[in-house]
Parts: sequence; structure tokens; C-alpha cells
Amino acid sequence: MASWSALVVDDDAGIRQSLRLCLEADGARVLGVGTAPAALEALDRARFDVVLLDLWLGKESGLDAIPELLHKQSDVAIIVVTAFATFESAVEAMKRGACDYLPKPFTPDQVRASTRRALESMRLRQRLADAQHRLEQAGVDDEPFETENLAFRRLLEQAVRAAASDAPILLRGESGTGKNALARWLWQHSQRKEGPFVSIPCATWDGASRLVEAENGTLFLDEIADLTPDAQARLVSGHHDARLIATTSRNLEEEMRAGRFREDLLFRINVVTLAVPALRDRPEDLLPLARHYLARAATRQHRQVYELSDSALRAIATYSWPGNLRELRNAVERSVILSPGPRIEVDDLGIPAAPSPAAGQPSEVALGADVSLEELEREHIARIIARAPTLEAAARTLGIDASTLQRKRKRYGLT
Repeated sequence: MASWSALVVDDDAGIRQSLRLCLEADGARVLGVGTAPAALEALDRARFDVVLLDLWLGKESGLDAIPELLHKQSDVAIIVVTAFATFESAVEAMKRGACDYLPKPFTPDQVRASTRRALESMRLRQRLADAQHRLEQAGVDDEPFETENLAFRRLLEQAVRAAASDAPILLRGESGTGKNALARWLWQHSQRKEGPFVSIPCATWDGASRLVEAENGTLFLDEIADLTPDAQARLVSGHHDARLIATTSRNLEEEMRAGRFREDLLFRINVVTLAVPALRDRPEDLLPLARHYLARAATRQHRQVYELSDSALRAIATYSWPGNLRELRNAVERSVILSPGPRIEVDDLGIPAAPSPAAGQPSEVALGADVSLEELEREHIARIIARAPTLEAAARTLGIDASTLQRKRKRYGLT
């Protein structure tokens, strides 16, 4: 059996030694303590998979310690051990959060059977949590990494170099920009691609589990700013051979100054930082992405090949997409499900129709329409100028110098 950890809480030193020998023979790393306060301190210092807890610790009831132990490490499996086994005490132990009940005297086989059941139950809960997370993140592996956007192309070039290293990587960016998919891509192109990829939604993780599973692989912490203070402390103090990749949609420096995020943890994860751009900053990729999602959605929904109407293309090109890739993907998926026919209209997407352009503003030209390259260039430049805070910023986005942009503005009559 793979290495695991156990905490034995019993006021009888002889019992602690007996359980230690039995559990170590089954591959466990074992710590024995004699009181409930000592057990709580132990859980502050280290992670344990199983706690074997005596029903009576001197004059104190071990049952009273169960909620506190679970507060420290919510996923630890607690087995109550007692020489005074009764139906009532067993029921009460389960109500308080224990997973099993082991009466004294016990044999080594009984101890091993109980701890193995506890470990299997814990791993099953973890697999179910992983499955739920994968459902919530459905589609993150469906992101294409082809791009016409200069900034995103540079990001991918940086990602290639970062993947080849073993340094921690922090992916920053708004929610829905594809950070999860990029994290998996980094793992698949790393030296640890043969090892596990352990994905943890930080909002529901207490920091006490899953580190061992990520050994020799990659530990992916989704939205690391959501970690509790206890989980942050355990992550900093834990020692494991796993490549760390984390995401955040929040400003970690601000979180640190507000006292919500540990400075030492920020220093640990902020070795290589990749800033994933918002979808609104990748206008060249909007329509190719929409068509990609459309083809994949039609396949998943077992529908005939769909196409986007001209008005739908214009709406996609002009909408701001605050939910980024996730919003675009969901809108296209919804349109395939609800559209009565093979042509997707704006109403099917559930986004605003493109406004009529004012003088000097973007027209209704769309990629793929029957227009000249000159018309497409005018359209693109007009949209970038309309969105950019300054002409210099617009020139940088377009990849040209400011004087060239001025000449094109004059040529196309753009104010």
C-alpha cells in the first residue's frame, strides 16, 4: 500500500505503541499523542489521512474532539477506538463525523481492515469532488490555442518556455479566459507529463489533502486566492515533489496587503507569471473561436452543421464578452440547443445585436463577408481606435507605429 499518514490519539502509551506497529507495517507514517489538545496541535503542523481516536481520553470524551479535529482537516477519516463499545456510542460517533468504530480488544487484521476502508472512502470522496469540478469546468480542454492576436501569441511563446522548466507558474487573468485549459496544456508539455495532474478548486479545499497524490506530477490550484488561512499555512509548510501551477482572477498583491493572502505563499508561487488576456483584447480571434465552438457544440448535441448569420457574426464581433471564453462558448452551445434551424441568429445567442455605426465608427463588415481586404482593414482599425484609450495604445495593439496609424486614419477617413 502507498505511504499514508495516521494520528493515534490514546491516553494509554501501550495502545499507542501497538497501533503504531500495526499501522507502520501497513505503510503508514504514524504519530501518537495522548490528549485532544495535542491532537489538534498535530493537525496544525501536518496533514493526516486517518485519525484513530480513543473514546475516552482520561476523563474527557473523545467524541467531543471530533468536530474540532474535522474543523482543522475536514477530509480526515476518524476511527473511534473504545473498550466500551455500545450501539448508542457508535451512533453518536457517526453523527459527530467519525467514519468507523473499532472495539477493543482488536487484532492487527481488524485495525488494517478499518483503516483501509477509511482510506478507500476518503479517496472515493475525492474522486467524486474531482468529477464535480470537471463537470463545472466542462469545456476547458476544448480551447484552441491558435491565435491571430499578437499579445496572445507572445503569451503562448512564453508558455512553451515555462512548460519546459519545473518552476511554479501563476496564471493571472479574468474569470473565463481559459486559464484552466492553459494549465493542463502546460502540464501536457512539461517534463512531468507522465505524472498525475491533481486539480484542486481552492474554494472547497482546506489544504490538508491531495498533496501526496500529486507527487512526481503537477498540483493545480484553481483560484488560489480562495484558500483559507489554514490552507495557505499548510501549503507553505508542506514539502512535496510536485510542480505547482496556480490561477487567480484577483489581485494577489492587494489581497496580501489586506491580510487575506500570505506574503511567503505569494513569493513561492509567483516565480513565472503568465497574464492571460481578456477575450475583448483578442478581437481577431472572436469569429474563429465562435466557429470552433459552433462545430464542437453541433457534434456534442448531435445536430447538423450549423452556421452563423451575418447579424450574429456582427453581434459576436461587437459584443464586449465580460464572461470571456466561457461566455462565448456557453452562448454558442445554447444557440445550437435552442435554434430551430441550421442558421444561428442573434436571438439564439442571447447577446445584444450590433449597433448601427455612427459616422467614422466601425461599419457592419464581418470576417468572412464578401468584402475587400481594404474594407476589412478599415473596419479593424476603426474598432481598435474606438476601444483604445489613446492613439498610441491603438498603434501598439495594431502592431504599427503611431505615424503609420495616422496615415491610415487619414486614408480611411477615421476621426
